[in-house]
Amino acid sequence: MDLSSLKAVAAAAFACLDLTELGDSATEEATLSLVERAINDHGSAAAVCIWPRFVAAARKKLGENSPVRIATVVNFPSGDLPVDKVVAETAGAVADGADEIDLVIPWKAFVAGDEKAVREMIRAVRAAAPAPVTLKTILETGEIKDPALIARASDIALEEQADFIKTSTGKVAVNATLESARIMLEAIRRSDRKAGFKPAGGIRTVEDARAYFALCDEILGPGWVAPANFRFGASGLLGDIIATLEDRSKLAGQGEAY
Repeated sequence: MDLSSLKAVAAAAFACLDLTELGDSATEEATLSLVERAINDHGSAAAVCIWPRFVAAARKKLGENSPVRIATVVNFPSGDLPVDKVVAETAGAVADGADEIDLVIPWKAFVAGDEKAVREMIRAVRAAAPAPVTLKTILETGEIKDPALIARASDIALEEQADFIKTSTGKVAVNATLESARIMLEAIRRSDRKAGFKPAGGIRTVEDARAYFALCDEILGPGWVAPANFRFGASGLLGDIIATLEDRSKLAGQGEAY
């Protein structure tokens, strides 16, 4: 990718976009409208990220062979649900047609020193969503705060076979930052296994996207960024992507940026 070209960055960002509708008042109609925006003249987003209750409707609309994957969230946004309930959420979403599960780890327990709770949650959800389902673990880095703890949470998630580590729910005061991204990307490099990274929350411009791509190039090497390895959790980014690709002023962001 040519990072000097905003159009090239915009095209790559769209291909790596998890177009997201996780508002508290989300409806099936709004969710299906989001699904429609995931494919346009410029190609397709990587996925739509939606509430579990809308997965079946999204699958019906997209069909079985769509280039757009369906992601959904479990233990979201608090991270406080018991393991059995999260497993049930996961199993139901997979049965309804979800391709990807974005799991909030029990980060409050983790900050309190309970690593076992994190391992047990990830392990149980991984069992309920085996490959080829993609498992992304949301660390809620803006609440964990301590760089050493962010690194440790990243290591644990990767050790427990998460496919991606993701910064945030987008529901707290501090979401994705380049500082937390650096820690998490270094954890992926350190793990020496194939795993992906998803910054989520507050990423709204192609310039923002370029900064994350540059960081990935620095830590994991040019050519690492691809939809299989990297996602943006956002909807507000879509307007600037399309405006950049079409050489016009920024469109209003659509949806909420998670």
